[in-house]
Order: sequence, then C-alpha cells, then structure tokens
Amino acid sequence: MSPVAPELCDPRAFLRALFEAAVARAQPAQVLAGQLPAPPRGRTLVIGAGKAGGAMAAALDALWPADAPLSGLVVTRYGHVPEAWRAKPGRIEVVEAAHPVPDAAGRDAAERLLSMVHGLSADDLVIALISGGGSSLLSLPAPGLTLADKQAVNRELLASGAAIGEMNCVRKHLSAIKGGRLAALCAPAKLLTLAISDVPGDDLGVIASGPTVADASSCADALAIIDRYRIDLPPAARAGLESGLFETPKPGDPRLDGHQARVIATPQASLEAAAALARSFGVAAYILSDEIEGESRDIGRMHAALARAVARRGSPFAAPCVILSGGETTVTVRQMPGQSLGRGGRAGEFLLGCALALQAQPGIWALAADTDGIDGVEDNAGAIVSPDTLARSAALSRSLDHSLARHDAYGHFAALGDLVVTGPTYTNVNDFRALLVL
Repeated sequence: MSPVAPELCDPRAFLRALFEAAVARAQPAQVLAGQLPAPPRGRTLVIGAGKAGGAMAAALDALWPADAPLSGLVVTRYGHVPEAWRAKPGRIEVVEAAHPVPDAAGRDAAERLLSMVHGLSADDLVIALISGGGSSLLSLPAPGLTLADKQAVNRELLASGAAIGEMNCVRKHLSAIKGGRLAALCAPAKLLTLAISDVPGDDLGVIASGPTVADASSCADALAIIDRYRIDLPPAARAGLESGLFETPKPGDPRLDGHQARVIATPQASLEAAAALARSFGVAAYILSDEIEGESRDIGRMHAALARAVARRGSPFAAPCVILSGGETTVTVRQMPGQSLGRGGRAGEFLLGCALALQAQPGIWALAADTDGIDGVEDNAGAIVSPDTLARSAALSRSLDHSLARHDAYGHFAALGDLVVTGPTYTNVNDFRALLVL
C-alpha cells in the first residue's frame, strides 16, 4: 500500500481534498472560458440568477473585451458575492437576495430584469447566467399572487419531501418570470443561456426553474404535485393553475426561436474530478451516479450498506477505494409531538442515516457536503463521519437516533467537531458524497 499510504494517513484530509477538487472543477472562471460569443453589433446585456451568479458575472466581465460595451444585472444569494468583486465591481451589477425562501430583494431584482429586456433589437445579445438557487433569488409572483403567497408555498414545498424537479414545476407556474417567460421577453434579441447545473439530469428547464428556456410541463402537472404533497395553495394560485392562466411558454414558441442554451458545469464533471484525484493517489474510485434522489437518511443508509459490503466482503469493490455520488436528496420535515426541531440540511441528514447504518464499521469514513458551501440554511457545507462517530457521540450523551428524529444534524456534528465549513464556494453543482473504505 506504499503508493497510497501518505495520503491515507489522514482520511479526513483526503476526503476534504476530493471535495475541494469537485468544487474547483465547477468554478465559473474555469468553465466560462471558451463559451462566450463575439460581441454583437448592438448591445450586450447580461442577466442571471443563482448562487454562482456573482462569480459568473465576475468571470464573464474578465473575459469580455475591455473595449466592448457590457452591462446587466445578476442576482445571487446573500454573502455569495466574491470579495474581489465587492472591492472592485465590474461592468455587471450584482445584487443579493434570500435563499431558499424568497424575499423582497429578489422580487425587486426580478422586476428590474424584466424592465431591462424590454425594447431590445435583433442586433442585441442577451447572455443569461443561470445556476442553482435562482428559483428563490428571482422571485416575481404571477398576476394576483403576492410575495407572501410565494413564500408560504415555497416553505411548504421545502418541508414536503418533493424532488427538486417537482418543486420547480410548481415554482415556474406561479411565477411571472420563470418557465421561459424571461426568454420570451428578450425577443427579438439573440439569447445565450450559460448554466451551471445543480439538478439531477442537468435539465435546463429545472435549473433555477428555467427562466430562459421553454417549459414542457403544464399547469395540470403543477396541480398534481400540489395535491400529491398536500400543499396549501392561495385561492388565486389554484384558480390560475386550474384555468391555465399561469401556463408557460412551450417548446416551439416562436419568441424563443434562435435562442441557445448550454450547461457548462455539471455534477458528473465534478465527481469525475474527485475520482481523478483519488486515482492519482493510488485509490480506486467509483462513481455511483450524479442523479441520486430520495430521502436523505435513506440514501445515507444505502451508501452505508454498500460501504460495509466492501469492507467486510470485498464486494462489489475491493478496498482501498472511495465511493462517490451526487444528486439532490430531500428531507421531509416531521416534527414529533412535544419535540422541537433542530438545525440541519440534506448533507447532515444523509450522514446521520449513514453513521447509524455503518454501525461503527472499522475502516470507513464518509463526507457529505453541498458544493455551494451551505448545507440548507446553515453556515457549514456538510460534515464527516468516522469509525468512532458512534462512540464519540455516546461519550457526549448524544443519540444519533434522537438527532435524526429532530432533524438536528448540525447540532450533532458541531458537538463532535465534525462539521465541514468552507464558506460560500461561489458555484453550485449539488450534493457531493464520498465514502472512503480502507
């Protein structure tokens, strides 16, 4: 094992290095290079939204010719504007708003974006910079709805256990800007959408609820999701969906003719970057999938079962190895009677389920983190599980079962000193999970 021993002397540092490689692969400054067209005869307007929005705007501004006109507005999450851009802003305005529940700043930014795209000509170019988180950051309620209505529906969706595609289907049909509506308003200008994917399948219609691409889903689809998860809808919202008033621009809409859209960073590419780093250290790496969805704790148990099989039987993989996966799991919030809710996100809940199912199996470490640097609404990206997680928890009189019942992954792993804290990474390619088996 001599080729790998130096790197595996510290499994935690090894897993952190894999996570950092995955994040680095999706940095806007890297993935935007070579993606930009030549300046047009008319104006170039940059619009966009997402957790990577600030870094994407900065990268585009640096790549765009200094003597070519450039202006626009991009909205990102509070605290996700790169420090260098704060110190010296460029030609594109970057504003901040709330995530995951929208606020007035996001609504105001959406209104400004709509006003900016009015009156464009066929000689003009619009570049849309889209990344995960844009659904809440670019929130403009459909006619008859209020921001409070959107906030209430969003909170219920987040707690329902609905998959990201389902949530965004509802969000786009209750919006005045998403689901291709923003693209339709850009006509007759040329529109190029450059997206960083944070969704399983890299569907441009799901990333940030697809403000600049045609929407194949329907009001009926949105209603079915609402009813499936028993979401309480304001009367005006239900009426708009049932009547078809809130229908979105569909594929083939002539207002979207000639528009181009590309995904420039994906969860799969980031997983491959992590796998390549592991292999460079002499550790076999296996990517399960970049599209794993489901209840976080259950996905954690599934990963643990696989890792235990490797450790105990050498099947389906031989140790030492690292097992990688991505996607977007969900947390269905269940509050037990007389029990307060804790703090946590998808990555932390995955790890609680994983640690319980690992049963203190020797030789297995796990890291799960969100590539945007924020697990849910907390200040950590994720956490790490080690073979002694159960023992150290017991020594602190902390029960993993109790923490899981309260959705208190943050509190549990903070007490153990096992949080992974990176701060905002200025990109977002969804969940990252790595299990190291020695």
